[in-house]
Amino acid sequence: MVRRVVLSIVLLVPVFDAVARQASACPFCAAQSQTFTEEFASMHVVALTRLVSGPPAAKKDAKPGKLSGEEVPKAVFEITKVLKGKSLVGDLKRISTLYFGKAKPGQSFLIMGVDPPKIMWTTPLALTGRGEKYLARLRAVPTEGADRLRFFQAHLEDQDEMLARDAYDEFAKAPYDWVIALKSEMDHEQLIQWIKDENVPASRRRLYLTMLGVCGTSQDLPLLEQFLKSNDRRKKAGLDAMIACYLTLRGAKGMPLIEELFLKNKKAEYADTYAAIMAIRFHGTQSKLIPRKRLLVGLRYMLDRPQLADLVIPDLAKWEDWSQMGRLVSLFKDADEKSSWVRVPVINYLRACPLPQSKEHIKELEKVDPAAVKRARTFFPFGVDKKDPKTS
Repeated sequence: MVRRVVLSIVLLVPVFDAVARQASACPFCAAQSQTFTEEFASMHVVALTRLVSGPPAAKKDAKPGKLSGEEVPKAVFEITKVLKGKSLVGDLKRISTLYFGKAKPGQSFLIMGVDPPKIMWTTPLALTGRGEKYLARLRAVPTEGADRLRFFQAHLEDQDEMLARDAYDEFAKAPYDWVIALKSEMDHEQLIQWIKDENVPASRRRLYLTMLGVCGTSQDLPLLEQFLKSNDRRKKAGLDAMIACYLTLRGAKGMPLIEELFLKNKKAEYADTYAAIMAIRFHGTQSKLIPRKRLLVGLRYMLDRPQLADLVIPDLAKWEDWSQMGRLVSLFKDADEKSSWVRVPVINYLRACPLPQSKEHIKELEKVDPAAVKRARTFFPFGVDKKDPKTS
């Protein structure tokens, strides 16, 4: 109850902040960590090394938990290639740094350093042969566009998990336009295999569904419909991206299925309904395939589900759908303990509405629940930002 009340208060602005972020990054993809490129940029020195010798064993007379000397024993690594900061490394051939692993001499490692001239070295990261070649090539990769993603596409689901993760994160942070530009070079059949593979993490499946929306065809619709109708949560993993992909390939003709499964259906799980709303928002802001008027028809079905209506009221305001004013006023008046959180979004909808009757409705509703009106004005003192290009 408390969570939903808070959600209704803060939803109006963050919803569209999220959509704005989608415009500059791969939709539905969330990076798991910093990419190697980002890490390299924050370091003064980046080097590939090989382990020469591990730290010396502790002396037999050393007490547990205490050092026998003033300095912690360190492992020794030989520099094989400096990827960044050659002038700072100079003639240095070996690095001594903390390492508590049990790798054998000859094992490859990535070591980075900051704060020259007395460089502080990071914890060594073990590398496979593939990882070593990947990092050695990384700084030569183009900085933007499909040319950049082409390199990382070759490492999606790489046998080296470290590379697969980094490649995914690069796509997750790339502008959506870059992904679209890669269309002619996408491996459609490989994407289908990954989407079918239940062992692929949901986050990566979202990326592959997003890419399928770019390079797929109507022949992919039966598979997507099978997943959408499934009761197996694993088959529906990444549902928001799946719905967006389906609508991209099916167009407006795909809306009835989504409405029946997730919007009209009062038995649909909250997470599934929310996924459908997110997919519709994507199409209302980044795509012109489906007219906004048709998307709004789908969102309006949520007004028949008072406990979840607050999820779409900000969309109605942002997309300037003032035709639902009467229904929203009724929702405010009829709200009970299970749907009271709808009241703040309704007030903000009315505050955003340019029609003169909206102000009269606010005065009317303030008599019903003055606290809700006060919360709306407190959390949103400047009203709703209506700067949003319309897609018809």
